[in-house]
Amino acid sequence: MTRAPRERLLDIAVACEAIATYIERADVSDEIVFDAIRMRLVEIGESVKDLGADTVSREPDIPWAEIARMRDLLAHRYFDTTHAIVTTTARHDVPRLADAVRRLLAEVDESDS
Repeated sequence: MTRAPRERLLDIAVACEAIATYIERADVSDEIVFDAIRMRLVEIGESVKDLGADTVSREPDIPWAEIARMRDLLAHRYFDTTHAIVTTTARHDVPRLADAVRRLLAEVDESDS
């Protein structure tokens, strides 16, 4: 069963927040932290795949298709995971995504009022 866009956006927000917490707490070079971040990136990609075009089109600067592709790579080609790409994504791209998701959630909440 497909979840509503708001629920998917909340899933992404929670995963982004978890990644930020992991980075604050420990070094990404720690295998457990790296694996936790990688799993949260898979969750984000899975949620992105369920968002409709009408939702993602409101944040055109976010590379939604690349996020979904990254999920596929992390989930199916985990032995080929490049540490630098995951680290850069976690440190630089996830905060941008979190900001976009907050804006989208605000729009959804306003339209529900």
